[in-house]
Amino acid sequence: MQCWIYKGNGREETYLYLAAEDDTGQVPDELLVAMGKLELVMQLELSPQRPLARASTEQVMHDLARKGYYLQMPPPDIPGQERVQ
Repeated sequence: MQCWIYKGNGREETYLYLAAEDDTGQVPDELLVAMGKLELVMQLELSPQRPLARASTEQVMHDLARKGYYLQMPPPDIPGQERVQ
């Protein structure tokens, strides 16, 4: 399954995965406003055998098929730990 991953200038470390390139038609308007201007980060071939760093591949594929998009939020802040950049 192909997906296109975008970052916005409105939310740091938040990524929007789309089922079709530049197809934000199924993304809620409020989310698009919060994301700000979208910039394509990469195109990726998803498969259950290819793990993602911060998301469940199966969940991403499920959401893309069902909703047309998946939102990856930043990792939670853990007191006493620095965030890796």
